[in-house]
Amino acid sequence: MKIDRTIATALIALPFFVGTGSANATTWNIDAHHSEVGFKVRHMMISNVRGTFGTLEGTVEYDRASPEKAVVDVTIQTGSINTGQEKRDEHLRNADFFDVENHPVTTFRSKSVEKSSGGLRVRGDLTLRGVTKEVVLEVEGPSKEITDPWGHVKLGAAATAKINRTDFGLSYNKALEGGGVVIGEEVTITLDIELNRASD
Repeated sequence: MKIDRTIATALIALPFFVGTGSANATTWNIDAHHSEVGFKVRHMMISNVRGTFGTLEGTVEYDRASPEKAVVDVTIQTGSINTGQEKRDEHLRNADFFDVENHPVTTFRSKSVEKSSGGLRVRGDLTLRGVTKEVVLEVEGPSKEITDPWGHVKLGAAATAKINRTDFGLSYNKALEGGGVVIGEEVTITLDIELNRASD
């Protein structure tokens, strides 16, 4: 079957135009020293345990005139997890949970962006413990651009998402005698991100 040459050319070129962002976009680098990825999960059915990941990097391609063309790429060193208790952190790093030895990084790659009442809604692929699932980040911001005392241009944004940890193979749990389980399945993820303009 013959394919029209124009259609064939378009199909070949398509991968180069998907997810490339706006032609007028500015590249922003995550300032890891002033950014944080946190999480919250139910514990013993009565309280919450919170933690953070201390090592991350990534970029955002962003054009304020076309925010829906933004491209987000984040990599987190999973072993940098910190819940404030070293024994618990060691357990979280082993094969019962994050299996850091075999899966040292967690990544998020955006697939689409749309405007929302709070700012932006970023849909993308979260890869955790070797499993990739689509996740939606509800983003507050980005903020307006500011210049710090050293002449660097910055942006800020905050985001939240909810996942079911068992979808990513983090299924370890213990039953409670009175019913329920030690660790909840729903995890709330929070991101507070400060960005530096890459050209600086």
